[in-house]
Amino acid sequence: MTTAGPQDAVPPLHLPRRTRLLLACAYLLLVVAVVADLVSGPGTTLSPVLAVAPVLAGATTRRARVVLITGAVATLAAGLLELSNRGLPGSVHVSALVTVLAATLASAGNVVLVSAREHELFQVRTVAEAAQRALLRPPPERLGPLRVAVRYVAAAAEARIGGDLYEVAEGPHGIRILLGDVQGHGLPAVETAADVLGVFREAARTEPELARVAERLDSALAGRPVNERFVTAVLLGVDGTGGAARLVNCGHPHPLLRRADRVGELEPPQHAPPLGLLGLLGGQYRAGGFEPRAGDLLLLYTDGVSEARNAAGRFFPLEERLAGLSAGNPEDVLDELLAEVRTWVGDDGLADDAALLALRWDR
Repeated sequence: MTTAGPQDAVPPLHLPRRTRLLLACAYLLLVVAVVADLVSGPGTTLSPVLAVAPVLAGATTRRARVVLITGAVATLAAGLLELSNRGLPGSVHVSALVTVLAATLASAGNVVLVSAREHELFQVRTVAEAAQRALLRPPPERLGPLRVAVRYVAAAAEARIGGDLYEVAEGPHGIRILLGDVQGHGLPAVETAADVLGVFREAARTEPELARVAERLDSALAGRPVNERFVTAVLLGVDGTGGAARLVNCGHPHPLLRRADRVGELEPPQHAPPLGLLGLLGGQYRAGGFEPRAGDLLLLYTDGVSEARNAAGRFFPLEERLAGLSAGNPEDVLDELLAEVRTWVGDDGLADDAALLALRWDR
């Protein structure tokens, strides 16, 4: 068995277009400097500028030998340029060569260090992806009358996992779906998400009433020895024939229903607190119903989508964009929505984790 080294375990280096353009300009300036040195005569030298060559090489590779080879070529070129400038003091020639050699060694060391850190980060991301697959299981594409699709994007790209959660369960009481958002970030939020999902997977199959499932989730969070976190969530129940659907909203953004290219919010019969706060704020969880039709598409989402901001500080117009999409397939709808969200936020990226779950009734 062969073991992959750090450089083999890291995805290929990808440079943004703007970075590639800047590096190309730097290479062009380097060539101009060398040509200027050749035509300027023996009284001047620009050979120290060749120290830039290994630095530029280090920006475009994660292999130290590439930098060392580039540095050796740059040192040889600097030596040849110095030979053509015999009228200069010897200290000038020596300092030029030392500058190129020092830049080469420093750049090679930097590449080794960056490669090791990227390898470590890649391992962490791999573990995070495995944890996410265990925690957030991909739902089946079809459940009875429903076609299902889900997308999850962590705000921190290096984490690949966060506090948003979802689950789809099928049992004797029909199809039960949960989508939620844990207050806070980091490993404590992931731990809370795991607790909620564990209780939901059991309660969704044993509790006949959807509101009772929400109460079980709330009790599980409120009963933790140390619990400073709450979870906003939407629970959906669909019978096996798809003829009736029930919703419980626990302080979460309202789901959006697209019917015949018109989009509207599904508001609960009464507003209820997030999971974990029912005992503190009072109230109760009540299920509201609606009658789905063939072709209806229901979108559940977290506020990482609806509160995504552009450069001007405006929120992403989710309802408007959902109505304007041409796609009807849940997979395509979510792909197009996420593409529009990424365009909306630009280079700043998402400020919060984002989860979307789309359902379409085929009959």
